[in-house]
Amino acid sequence: MKKTSLSFKTIFLSDVHLGTDDCKIDEVNFFLKHTHSEKLVLNGDIIDGWSLARRGGWNEKHTRFIRLVLKKIEKQNTEVIYLRGNHDDILTRFLPLFFGRLCIVNEHIHQGDQGDYLVVHGDGFDAVTVNYKWLAILGDVGYQSLLKINRIYNKYRAWRGKEYFSLSKAIKARVKSAVSFVGKYEEQLQNFAEKRNCAGIICGHIHTPDNKMIGQTHYLNSGDWVESLTALVEHKDGRFEVIGYEAFCRRLDEKERLKALKKMAADASDLGPVEEDDLPASAGSSLQNQ
Repeated sequence: MKKTSLSFKTIFLSDVHLGTDDCKIDEVNFFLKHTHSEKLVLNGDIIDGWSLARRGGWNEKHTRFIRLVLKKIEKQNTEVIYLRGNHDDILTRFLPLFFGRLCIVNEHIHQGDQGDYLVVHGDGFDAVTVNYKWLAILGDVGYQSLLKINRIYNKYRAWRGKEYFSLSKAIKARVKSAVSFVGKYEEQLQNFAEKRNCAGIICGHIHTPDNKMIGQTHYLNSGDWVESLTALVEHKDGRFEVIGYEAFCRRLDEKERLKALKKMAADASDLGPVEEDDLPASAGSSLQNQ
C-alpha cells in the first residue's frame, strides 16, 4: 500500500541544525517522508556549519535528510528554495545558485493568496549576529551546553515519569532581556516587510514559532527542529498554519485510519451487502465525512 502522507501547497522549515547532537533528525525525516508539497522552503540554519567546524556531528540520518529533499525534487517535482542562515553563512559568497528546481538564495518572495510574503532567515535583524559574530558563536557554545544539560535533566524526568521540559524556553519566557529581544526582532521584521511592500514576512532564527498580525503585517516564524519541532505550512486554500510534530502525527494517524476503513468497506462491498454490525462503531460517521 502506498504510504500515507499529508499534502500542502507550501512547506517552510528552518533551523534544523544538521550536524548537531540536538537536531531532532528522526522527527524531521519522518515529517519530510510523509508530506507532499508543490514548494519546500528551507529557511536557513538547515546545516549547522558552526558546530561542524568545532567538532562535527554528522551521521547517516543527516545525510538521509538531504536525500529526502533531493528525492522530492526528482520524484515529486517539488520546487525547493534554500535560504542561507547564520550557521550556514559560508554559502553567502556563492549566492545566488540555481540547479534546476533547487535555488539557493539570500531571500525569497513567496506569492500568497493575500499578497507577497518576504522570506528571510532573520539573522540580519539580530545585532549580535551581524556586528559581533565571535560573541554569537560564544553564545551558541553556551546554548549547546544548555541543551546538553537539558538532555540529561530530561532523562531524569522521563525516569520519574514526567513530561519533557525545555530549559531554554523557560529562560526565554522569564528573562526580561530575552523577551525584549524577541519583541524588537519582530518589530524590525514588520518594518522591513512594510518597506518592501509585502503583506507578510516569514522567518526563523530565534527558534520561536509564531503566526500573528503585527499591525498590518502578517508575521510568521517556522520555529525549529531542536526544541519546538514545528513547521509552517500553507494549505491549498492559502491559509497558513504553524504545525507541531505531535499534531502532525495525530493527523497522519487519523488519515491512515480512515484509509483503512475505506479499504475495509470497499473489500466488504465486493463480498456483498455490508451490515452495520460488521463495521466498527465509528466507521459510519467517519466515512460519511470523506
